[in-house]
Amino acid sequence: MHLEWALSAFARLRLFRPILAGATLRDRALACFGALMGIGLSAVIGGLAATDMNHLVWIVPPMGASAVLLFAVPASPMAQPWPAIGGNVISAAIGVAIGHLMPLTALSAGLAVACAIGAMSLLRCLHPPGGAAALVGLFIGGSSSLLFPFVPVGLNAVVLVASAWLYHRMSGHSYPHVAPSPQPARASDRPWTVSKADIAATLKEAGESFDIGADDLESLVRHMERRAIARSYRELTCADLMVTGVIGVKDDASPEQARGLLVKRDIRRLAVVDGAGLLVGAVGLRELLRPARHVGEVMTPAATATPATPAIDLLERYAQGRVHSVFVVDGNRRPVGVVTEADWLHVLTRSLA
Repeated sequence: MHLEWALSAFARLRLFRPILAGATLRDRALACFGALMGIGLSAVIGGLAATDMNHLVWIVPPMGASAVLLFAVPASPMAQPWPAIGGNVISAAIGVAIGHLMPLTALSAGLAVACAIGAMSLLRCLHPPGGAAALVGLFIGGSSSLLFPFVPVGLNAVVLVASAWLYHRMSGHSYPHVAPSPQPARASDRPWTVSKADIAATLKEAGESFDIGADDLESLVRHMERRAIARSYRELTCADLMVTGVIGVKDDASPEQARGLLVKRDIRRLAVVDGAGLLVGAVGLRELLRPARHVGEVMTPAATATPATPAIDLLERYAQGRVHSVFVVDGNRRPVGVVTEADWLHVLTRSLA
């Protein structure tokens, strides 16, 4: 009990909250297990390749940092296979080259990391552990270090990436990460829609680099737009959507009168009211095909809602109840408006096109 209380208290502190968007305790636990598997396998294979342990290390420290990226944030652009392999190998090669050209000093250390960053940026394989790989390559020195970028660095990186690929396939994550294709949006129909050009311009104005791909960012924006639209639908009421001035007919009117009104106004249903103006039913051309002396004999129950009814609640009635018109009534059951399928389709077409 005391341990659970302590963990709960720590969880409330901002210091211990996840800093990555979307991070969960389950994902972090799985990342730990994945790193255990990936680093362990890399070390075993590296050890088998190291014929002389005095001259060839079997796993290099930058692989620990690479494992954090590959298993904890596999969607990061810097955690993809080419950055993980190319970034480590190229940076280690730069470190080795500078180690052969210059003595080991503070200047050569800084130059190795700077050149590694430049090379990784130009070759589109920026990978933070590459900076450490450059320093390790610089420190190795000696003629035997010429193979260092390939064995063990390249070998470690390939095994680690292969382990990440296998592990994420088993755990359900996509790796290499491919951003889901965002649904296209037509800005002409929705002027407030965020376009890909808007995202690029905003990133340029921000002047900062973020650890997320542009395609992933666009996909997230599209998901947020759809959620915002769904939320706005839940907040939309029948009073917001209804058409006032309900066209109705009295229950004692003749079928010919009702039929003529339907055709003249080009509508599918008429509200049927009694002498006091209260809604008692609805009628359409289908009901008027039956012989009757007045409308009240052939009318059917009317689908009703109140002005405060969420408009989204009507969708199920349209789909499953074969309802075409819902009449909005006040507290006394007087019709104050109507919401038809066409009204809803008009809203959906404008918002989701």
